Amino acid sequence: MSESREGPTVLRITEVGEEILRRTCRTATEEDFGSEGLARLIDDMFATMYVADGCGLAANQVDVDLRLFVYDCPDDDGVRHVGHVLNPVVEEQEPGRPLIEDVEGCLSVPGADTRLARPAHAVVRGVDQHGEPVTIEGTGYFARCLQHETDHLDGGLYIDRLSARDRKRMMKQTADRREKVFAERAAKAAKTVG
Repeated sequence: MSESREGPTVLRITEVGEEILRRTCRTATEEDFGSEGLARLIDDMFATMYVADGCGLAANQVDVDLRLFVYDCPDDDGVRHVGHVLNPVVEEQEPGRPLIEDVEGCLSVPGADTRLARPAHAVVRGVDQHGEPVTIEGTGYFARCLQHETDHLDGGLYIDRLSARDRKRMMKQTADRREKVFAERAAKAAKTVG
């Protein structure tokens, strides 16, 4: 008889500078789909994202080498989108598509955020935890989330899209605010478990 788990586990979020955030993640395969381990990972990632007040979280942000992200993010019309996707690919944008500039941050670059332009619309194709095809379409902030999380799985961070000067400013923000961010996350995690 197998041991049952109480509930989701809040996982440690990897930080800028850790090697796993800089490599392309492993493609999910038939062996992953429908597994108890994958279902548990998805639950744990949602719990971790909520404790950290995020709207998206990629697997390499919890030190797992897998092309997977979860999201709970509103679009610009206030519609809430919740789900997960494995092996996501962002469809190529047509040249001249509108960009939207908004504030962007990252749970792996704690305490830092800046304005960044991204396409205002995104379509991501992938599969769900059972290997069934999914297409996720987003506008505004949700489009930003879809692109940001897919970038993670390709070894990219939003700060890579910034000038060297702005990147340096983000790293200073992180250094200055990191301890406060982690204290807030720890307090919220304690309340969640307690």
